[in-house]
Amino acid sequence: MPETLEQFTLPEVTPATDQDILAYLRHSYQIAQIAAAAEQNALIVAVCQQLGITVSEEELQAAGDAFRQENKLLGTSETLAWLAQQRIAVEDWSQGVRISLLRQKLREHLFGEKVDAHYMSDRDNYKRVALSQILVRDLTEAVKITQALREGKVSFCVLALEHSKGKQSKENGGFVGVRFLAELLPEIAHAVSEAVDGEVIDPVQTKLGYHILRVEKWFPAELAEVREQVLESLFQGWLSAASYVDMNKK
Repeated sequence: MPETLEQFTLPEVTPATDQDILAYLRHSYQIAQIAAAAEQNALIVAVCQQLGITVSEEELQAAGDAFRQENKLLGTSETLAWLAQQRIAVEDWSQGVRISLLRQKLREHLFGEKVDAHYMSDRDNYKRVALSQILVRDLTEAVKITQALREGKVSFCVLALEHSKGKQSKENGGFVGVRFLAELLPEIAHAVSEAVDGEVIDPVQTKLGYHILRVEKWFPAELAEVREQVLESLFQGWLSAASYVDMNKK
C-alpha cells in the first residue's frame, strides 16, 4: 500500500556546496552563460590594469554606501543578514562593487568621447515610441482586425484582450510600453519608423506571427536622456569583439 504524505519522511538535505552549485549550473545548461560573464569580468579587470585604471578607497566606499541604500541595507545587521542570504563574504561583495566601478570607468575611458558622434550618426534608432500591438497567427484574422480598427467599430483594447496571442499585449489591453526604435524587431522598427501618432500600421509579419500595431506617441531622442544606452551599446559591442578575439587565441 502506498505511503501517505503523513507517513512519508523527507530526507535531510544539507546546504549546497560550491561543487553542488557548479554541478547544478552544468546540469541546467547555464554554465556557458555564467562562464562568459566571468570571462568578461576578467577581461575588464585585465584591461584596466593595462590602462592604469583604478578604484580608490573613497570611490569604493561611496559606491558601497549607495548600494546599501538602494537595497535598504541601512545598518550592519541588515547588511550581514543580506550577505548570509546571498552566501557571500564581505570581500566577495566588495570585489563585486569594485568590478562594477572598473566597468563604468573603462566604458567611459573607451567610448565617453565617441558617444556624441555615434548618437548623431544613428539618432533615429534612439527615438522612443509608445506602442500598442495585437499579435495573431493568421493573416486573414490580422487583416480583419486592422480593418475593424480603422473603421472605428471597436477599441484597440477590446480587440487585444479578445484576440492577441502575446502575453504582455493581452494583459495590458494591447499596450506594450515605450521602446527605443533600436530595441524593436527589425521588421517592426521599419514598419513604424514613418508612422505618426495614433496611426494603425498594416499587419507586420515576423517569426512570432502577424503584428497589428498602433503608434501611440513618439518621443524625440535627446542625448542627455539616451547617453547611458548609447555608451552601453558601444561598450557591449567592444566586449563581444574583444571576447571573440581572446577566445580564438586560446
